[in-house]
Amino acid sequence: MTDPASLGGTAGDAVPHPGDHVAVTDAASLERRVVSKVSWRLLPYLFLLYVIAYIDRINVSVAKLQMTQDLKLTADIFGAGAGIFFIGYFLFEVPSNFVLSRVGARVWIARIMILWGLVCVAMMFVSGVKSFYVLRFLLGAAEAGFFPGVLFYLTHWFREKDRARAISLFMTAGTLAGAIGNPISGVLMQLDGKWGLEGWQWLFLIEGVPAILFGISVLFLLTDKPDRARWLTAEESAWLVAQIANERAGKAGAAAVTLRQGLAHPRVWHLAAVYFLLVVGAYGFEFWIPTIVKSLFGGSEVRITLISTVPYVVATVVMVLVAHHSDRTGERRWHVALSMFVACVCFAVAVVLKNPVLVLASLSVAWSGLKSCQGPFWAIPPAFLSGTAAAGGIALINSVANLGGFLGPWFVGLLERHTGGYSAGLLMSSGLLLASGLLALTLRPPPRLATT
Repeated sequence: MTDPASLGGTAGDAVPHPGDHVAVTDAASLERRVVSKVSWRLLPYLFLLYVIAYIDRINVSVAKLQMTQDLKLTADIFGAGAGIFFIGYFLFEVPSNFVLSRVGARVWIARIMILWGLVCVAMMFVSGVKSFYVLRFLLGAAEAGFFPGVLFYLTHWFREKDRARAISLFMTAGTLAGAIGNPISGVLMQLDGKWGLEGWQWLFLIEGVPAILFGISVLFLLTDKPDRARWLTAEESAWLVAQIANERAGKAGAAAVTLRQGLAHPRVWHLAAVYFLLVVGAYGFEFWIPTIVKSLFGGSEVRITLISTVPYVVATVVMVLVAHHSDRTGERRWHVALSMFVACVCFAVAVVLKNPVLVLASLSVAWSGLKSCQGPFWAIPPAFLSGTAAAGGIALINSVANLGGFLGPWFVGLLERHTGGYSAGLLMSSGLLLASGLLALTLRPPPRLATT
């Protein structure tokens, strides 16, 4: 009889079975198949929904090119009106996500989209400061829960190791929405005078309709959980359900699971502070991109909106690469912080440059840094939250932070009114992103999160 040691092992080693390699190969094949199928089934559709959401959120920045003159809105009034969206968003975000966790994503996301589409259409009836403020507030209240709801929804379908890439692919919609939506908005503004409507009225009317139609489609196309997915085989569904369940079980005791635990968790509030500073800086820039481009290059609304797509296109590519590297290494904090440091430097550099092309290039890199941190950032909360704690905690981070969406445009509007330019606003964004990046580095990593 042959001694196992003579085969290169020890007396205690088991002799490899020919079927072992086949089993490992089959398991790896099943994993690749399920992750790929879920990604292709969910992410393009959710991406499209977020494109619609983001266009309806920021299209007021293009409408500004006409409506501020038509309605006699000053820069600070416009900034406050653009930002008041986030007050409504803040007030209804956590309740909305809690309801979503109870009734399911399909029904609740459909409700959110249909309602915000109706409010967006109603924006065409803005006649002055009061109606501008009221409808922007209602738009924020209607959209509240969509973004954190989708993030919570993705925790049912993607493991922690795949999550930053999935989130980042979904969130590229926010960057491509600017690249797609701004030129479309510019073209719609050319309908100025048709049938007695101003160009900005046509913009709100036409861009509000897709949210209503796609909201209805959600009722038929979105699947709440893997065990209800008819497009997965029984084997694929069982594998995914087991993987998610095992991951949650592995966090038992270390993860907050109740809504109260999620809302009270110190790390949730730490993340909210990091994201708040980021959002003030981000929206302090984003709502003014067309205005900045107009000051740099001039021209028609179509020309301005086409040039405005450059930062969005660049950011789309960079954020996917950063998220892929974050997933591959398992590191989150430094990916978040370094991305914001790059944005901080490039916003400051854009202020001192004189050449319009170089200014646009610097702003594009800054915007890429700002967007690139978001995939790794949103992969952090599910690492220490699960169940209703994840729904509430994610919503709390997003809602508190998005108060910065009110402050950013308002501050920039005030600065532009008093300085006559955009440089002070860019410096404000630069300083806030520096502070946000430093605060991110002080975040204690969750127990399951690998660090460098």
